Amino acid sequence: MGRNVLHPLHRETHLVARIGWLRAAVLGANDGIISTASLVAGVAAAAKSPSEILVAGVAGLVAGAMSMAAGEYVSVASQADTEAADAARERRELAEQPEAELAELTRIYIDRGIDADLARQVAVQMTARDAFAAHARDELGFSDHGVARPVQAALTSAVTFAAGAAIPLLLALVSPSRSLVPVVTGGSLLFLAVLGALGAKMGGAPALKPAVRVTFWGAVAMGITAAIGAMTGQVL
Repeated sequence: MGRNVLHPLHRETHLVARIGWLRAAVLGANDGIISTASLVAGVAAAAKSPSEILVAGVAGLVAGAMSMAAGEYVSVASQADTEAADAARERRELAEQPEAELAELTRIYIDRGIDADLARQVAVQMTARDAFAAHARDELGFSDHGVARPVQAALTSAVTFAAGAAIPLLLALVSPSRSLVPVVTGGSLLFLAVLGALGAKMGGAPALKPAVRVTFWGAVAMGITAAIGAMTGQVL
């Protein structure tokens, strides 16, 4: 006798669930290293005193961390506001036009390749269980891992920026004055490569390409800033 046997649930942890905080963390740390190392290199090319370089670097760390936090909060809060407005409109439409919304959900499933009769049955069952959840997921594209969290994004960006910015500052502290610029830039580029590879690994992607990419653009940023700092120092 043959009969259907339900297999135990196979639970999976998908890497996309990390996308929200991982993006903010990698962006914050990369920006912290690149901007502070570039600032230190630029000031070092124009300034004579190590204390001036460190003061500029600390100021850059604090200002950058606050700027990252504010920018992330405003950006993600705007996303959250848009999501809330869409959700409110969808709830209103479900209350005022339930048949039209059911037809819309049916059409979505048909467009995804489900037979029309079956799509109608699925839409009816999904609506009976939780109409708003069905429309939020399948019509609006909302998902748990994509929910906007402004405070989390702001705190993550601020903390990771400060952690990244601390690296070139520590390198500047331990570097001899004459070799400060190469030590800070070289060490910062090394940390950028490691961070790029680590971020890719945590996101399930190959490590080499992200590491090379972030190192290249970090070198470009530091080189341009140091050149402008040197020219400014000569003029002043």
